[in-house]
Amino acid sequence: MPWSRNELAQRAARELQDGFYVNLGIGIPTRVVNYIPKHIDVTLESENGMLGVGPFPYPDQVDADLIDAGKQTITESPKASYFSSVDSFAMIRGGHIDVAILGAMLVSQSGDLANWVIPGKMVRGMGGAMDLVAGVKKVVVLMDHNAKDGSPKFVQTCNLPLTGAGVINLLITTLGVFEFRQQQAELIELAPGVSLQEITDKTEADFVVSTHLISVPY
Repeated sequence: MPWSRNELAQRAARELQDGFYVNLGIGIPTRVVNYIPKHIDVTLESENGMLGVGPFPYPDQVDADLIDAGKQTITESPKASYFSSVDSFAMIRGGHIDVAILGAMLVSQSGDLANWVIPGKMVRGMGGAMDLVAGVKKVVVLMDHNAKDGSPKFVQTCNLPLTGAGVINLLITTLGVFEFRQQQAELIELAPGVSLQEITDKTEADFVVSTHLISVPY
């Protein structure tokens, strides 16, 4: 079975290490906070000016003034601090964030990312995505492998406006995990019960298969 969205978040959390400063994009990435291993110390940063983002609140914990960059209500960790968005983007652009975990509409075989607009759709703006992919040390993308109509989201060339070109380091989809080296995609892991033939059939992008491919059993 393909990974669920919660399982995608759980798999992404395995990429985090003790001492990391991490930014989580809207959508599936926000779930990663629930799966950060207890034995490591990870600090979450939000573009709107918060360091030390905690898990989503229970109903009796909701504070309407405490939100992340996606305008979702959040909690604060014991070491949380607040500052202007100017300082927040200085952290991002200055290379002080170790990992950004983002969602995507499309990803290309060379690691291009399109995740901010569909032409003709009304959006508020790109937000911090362009700064994140340009400034952080590692970009991890989480997404469904295929769109609702079955069309591939991991493609040869993105036909949507790009957030960044050749910026992705790791792509985790509902079917598997791809690592990008020198703008070439390498399949390194299959989701439980997913065959190499299935992921090939459902992928438009060209990719190579790792000689150490991990195939997760049911």
